[in-house]
Amino acid sequence: MTAPADSIRIVFAGGGTGGHLYPAIAIADRIREMAPAAAKVEIVFVGTKRGLEYRLHEKLGYPLHLINIRGLVRGFTLVNLLIPFLVVGALIKSALLLGRFAPDIVVGTGGYVAWPVLKVAAFRKIPTVLQEQNSYPGVTTRQLAGRAKRIYLGLEAGRAYLRDAGEVVVTGNPVRAFLTQGDRTEAIRFFELDPDKKTILVLGGSQGARSVNAAVLRSIDSKRLSAGYQILWQTGKGGYKDVAAKAGSKAHGCTLFPFAERMDLVYAAADLAIARAGALTLAELAACGLPSVLIPYPYAAGDHQRKNAETFVQSGAAVMIDETALASVDVIEQAIALFESGRAARMKEALQRSAAGKKPAADIIAEDILNIIRVGKGGQAVA
Repeated sequence: MTAPADSIRIVFAGGGTGGHLYPAIAIADRIREMAPAAAKVEIVFVGTKRGLEYRLHEKLGYPLHLINIRGLVRGFTLVNLLIPFLVVGALIKSALLLGRFAPDIVVGTGGYVAWPVLKVAAFRKIPTVLQEQNSYPGVTTRQLAGRAKRIYLGLEAGRAYLRDAGEVVVTGNPVRAFLTQGDRTEAIRFFELDPDKKTILVLGGSQGARSVNAAVLRSIDSKRLSAGYQILWQTGKGGYKDVAAKAGSKAHGCTLFPFAERMDLVYAAADLAIARAGALTLAELAACGLPSVLIPYPYAAGDHQRKNAETFVQSGAAVMIDETALASVDVIEQAIALFESGRAARMKEALQRSAAGKKPAADIIAEDILNIIRVGKGGQAVA
């Protein structure tokens, strides 16, 4: 089956976590907006039932096709014996999907689900591109970069691991446009915050971060919270009840929530963030101009969260606290000290200087993908 010349058909393969899913959505949205008016744009996503993409499929905005694939579980387990069979099934299902849909290009944004789809696409000589968020590229990116037409890197540090890859372009990480468009007045009202206080955002990701939550719990006895500072605290869905119970009456000056769909308002309300150093989180903080106290997750593959954080620290946009130091550090006092020393303002200026004049990553990637498709159909590349 061959796609009509006036159509644009794209498969996005990636998911499991927001770090893989949200960049794909950001790119897909921009492609749809930037495509020629006369073109019929068809975009589908491929994911798994275990991934965030399935939980959000009704709000995804794109058809979602499911395949059954997973990674190896650490230690001996019978589940690992099923992996070869899952891989074969995923390859067959990917082949059927690509044969039926006939995409012009396949875009991989990471996660186990991307591997079989990209593998089949490369075998069938369908152009593939990869978007890698982290400073230490994931397994899918490292294995398939040599067959990709383009690899879009979120961070320059990732280039060192892709010496045998195709064309590598450092674009930054794509961020959904609406995240930067929140209104502060609406955000303050939405979360019932004090407009005259500085807001410290605690951001551990949709699942929360247990050690970060514990560190903040130890810090909220500080009387400084009632004197000009307040906390907007995303505990994660799994940690909300436990944190709320332990905080009890000490939570004066704190607004707790498990997870927010209106992340535009979360970022609009904040003046500084305490967060893990996932690549997507950092991209969103940078896009929103938020200085940060970063606590890298120490068990991330290749220690990539530390590498991500070091990039921001070196640029003057963040400070970093090692996980092993959390027990002896008052993280809220550290955040307050950044405000009172004027360092938070300088960190914000560093972010603004870095962003000045730069085209958003989603725009760069969407334009390039449309060019690749255009050339593939016999047209001319647009400079």
